[in-house]
Amino acid sequence: MSDEGSGDAPPHGGDGGGESEDEALLARLRAAPVLAGPLPRFAPEDAPAAPGPLFARWLDRALTDGVPEPQVMTLSTAAADGAPSARVLILRGVDIADCACLFASDAGSPKGEDLAANPRAALTWYWPAQGRQIRMAGPVTALGADAARADFLGRSPASRTAGFTGRTSRPLGGPGEYDRAWRAAQSLVAGEPGRVPDGHTVYRLRAQEAEFFQADPGRFHVRVRYTRSPSGPGWDRTLLWP
Repeated sequence: MSDEGSGDAPPHGGDGGGESEDEALLARLRAAPVLAGPLPRFAPEDAPAAPGPLFARWLDRALTDGVPEPQVMTLSTAAADGAPSARVLILRGVDIADCACLFASDAGSPKGEDLAANPRAALTWYWPAQGRQIRMAGPVTALGADAARADFLGRSPASRTAGFTGRTSRPLGGPGEYDRAWRAAQSLVAGEPGRVPDGHTVYRLRAQEAEFFQADPGRFHVRVRYTRSPSGPGWDRTLLWP
């Protein structure tokens, strides 16, 4: 029988005389390469007057450079009581002129419930190979049935099958339960190819703030923040300390 967890065991699983497991892991983390480069340059004086075109430019550069999955982003929401939550999902559309981004979810999912109670969110992209980070935050609106239908029916059969399989983030009894739900969803998609899940929703985040971060191996990171002007349709642009 293992004595793990007994009163005689030293904290963190160590033997009391050497480096603890926590310290060993921290040492490995500190030794891992970061901002190894080469990294692209970002001249803040060349940044456009609005963030939408810069966002499109950076996305295009990421695609051209072969950055893995640049359309993947982190969505952060908060519940009515302020409890934060974050998860990774896919960018579903961009309004460059208005600096707005689209994403999709089930309205009954935890993120859908968060947005119903507190319709504001933040988006974050991080591309380590380029040392680039983009942050956006602002109000979120749910688009109508036409947008939801176009988004869902434009997906692959596997993605549409997943959309009809089970209930997002709810407890799962085991792989067998999932397999049965998947087969039922496959039959539904094959038999009704134009059907859309009732809760499928496309959301639109209209950025009130957008920040572009370009890392520098010498740690003189370049940060440019855009904020919508409260007095007009334009943007205020600010260079930030690293």
